[in-house]
Amino acid sequence: MNKERIYKVLLGPHVSEKSAASTELSNQVVFRVLPNANKLEIKKAVEMLFKVSVLDVRTVNVKGKVKRNRFGLSKKSSWKKAYVSLAQGQDIDFAVAE
Repeated sequence: MNKERIYKVLLGPHVSEKSAASTELSNQVVFRVLPNANKLEIKKAVEMLFKVSVLDVRTVNVKGKVKRNRFGLSKKSSWKKAYVSLAQGQDIDFAVAE
């Protein structure tokens, strides 16, 4: 896997109530990832970018919702998220800019 692909796999952290709860309870971090990324690519990208050890990666394909607006119905884009389990005692701090 080349370096360019590693930087493109992770699109950003996904922040929600559920992701905050999983971070506190089970030491997991949730990322938005490319739809064609596999678990091995996600694991290597997180380990290389954040210098942490990853225990497990679980992925979910989130289907886009149909929304109603003044022009009728429209569909939001589908996307993929990854639940990344970190080793005990390790953490990723997104507030720190390097």
